[in-house]
Amino acid sequence: MGHGTESRNDASTRERLDAAGPADVASTLQALATPSRLYILARLQEGPCAVGELAEAVGMEQSACSHQLRLLRNLGLVTGERRGRSIIYALYDHHVAELLDQALFHVEHLRLGLRDLALADGAPQKAEPATAAAPARSASASASASAES
Repeated sequence: MGHGTESRNDASTRERLDAAGPADVASTLQALATPSRLYILARLQEGPCAVGELAEAVGMEQSACSHQLRLLRNLGLVTGERRGRSIIYALYDHHVAELLDQALFHVEHLRLGLRDLALADGAPQKAEPATAAAPARSASASASASAES
C-alpha cells in the first residue's frame, strides 16, 4: 500500500485531522465497523456490480444490501452509476480499497503477533514478532461483531 509516508505533507496527522473534520473521519471509520459493509466493500474491490449480484455474492437480502450501499454511498465510499434499470456500484476510489487492505493487514499482524518497527525517520521496517502477546479479541466483541452482520 505504502500510501502513508510518501503522501504525507508537512502538517501533522493531528493538524490534518483538524482540517478534515474529525467527525467526518470518524463516520468513515464507523462505516467499516459492520461486517456486512466490509463484505460489500471487499466484493466491490474485485470490480463493479449491480445490487442483485452484490447481495448474492455477500449472502444478504437485496433490500438489506441496498440499505448498506445507500449508507456507503452517502459517506463517499462507493458510487452508483445507472445503466438502464440497474445501478452498478463501485468503490469510490483507491483510498477505499487501501482502508480495507490496511485494516486487514493490521488484524493479520495482531493475529500473528507481528508489528512494524519504525526507524527514526518514520519509515517502516520489516515486521518482527511482538515482544508482548498480541491483544486477543474478547468473546463479547466477537459476538457483537457477528450479530451486526
